[in-house]
Amino acid sequence: MSCDVMSDKRQRARIQGSWAKQLPKRSGPTGAASNNYQPNNANAASGSWGSGPQKTSKTFEFYQPTKPIREVPTEKVIELAGDYEISHGPSGVSRLRLLPGFLPPEEADWMFSKLLAELPWSQKTNYRQGEAYGEPRLTCWYGELPYTYAHSTMAANTQWHPLLVTLRQAVEQVSASSFNSLLCNLYRDGHDSIGWHSDDEASLGAKPTIASFSLGDTRVFSLRKQPPPEDNGDYTYVERIRVPLSHGTLLLMEGATQDDWQHQVAKEYHDKGPRINLTFRTTFPEPDRHRPGTKMRFVAKQP
Repeated sequence: MSCDVMSDKRQRARIQGSWAKQLPKRSGPTGAASNNYQPNNANAASGSWGSGPQKTSKTFEFYQPTKPIREVPTEKVIELAGDYEISHGPSGVSRLRLLPGFLPPEEADWMFSKLLAELPWSQKTNYRQGEAYGEPRLTCWYGELPYTYAHSTMAANTQWHPLLVTLRQAVEQVSASSFNSLLCNLYRDGHDSIGWHSDDEASLGAKPTIASFSLGDTRVFSLRKQPPPEDNGDYTYVERIRVPLSHGTLLLMEGATQDDWQHQVAKEYHDKGPRINLTFRTTFPEPDRHRPGTKMRFVAKQP
């Protein structure tokens, strides 16, 4: 190849090179990309990438919940004779008084057999959400006034059995209270029961004293405290008490017990014999709700 041809090629290469644009130089380190996580944020930068002031990436922290963990209280058991203040609240003091052996065994045996055979036991029909159901126990009522609960009324009955009159007098003496009515319950076996409730009907007045006397097989009498308003009816974390009521035992519920507590006798499916429970109480005439302007007024009835 002649010298003139080689010179012509070099000249054309210089002219073509003068048209090419150089790529901007990248500052900073080269090589493999970093393993550090970078937030997906256009304003964030790392190392020497980009220009302008650099910002630190946000730090994410985990916070423990501030709501305290609540524990379910241990159920308490009351078995020994004595007076028990089970709660203090805005409604007042709630009290239980337990008197095991209120009647000696021989007398309790004789009374149990007489009442089981001679009281007018029947199964009451109650109503729940408009549907009728038979109570899972037998009952009878004594008192000059009718008694209504669970949307069903028991008629007045002034023909007290003589044994009940004698027993009422003994209960009034030890409780320093007077009673003019009596609800009798017969639990035929462990399948009979009564659900959670309070004896807070208007006819019983404010803070009633209820005297509960038991004959026959032992059954567990359970109580649970009413939940505070912020729990919206949730009974999970309330206080609970268990009281085994044996043959011849008297239990008094006083003060704010019916305001602040509920009670029940739950089913016990193992072998259980019959049990009679007699609950002495004082009832008052209820106001005439059909007369305009009538205010609630309780007038004590003498027994």
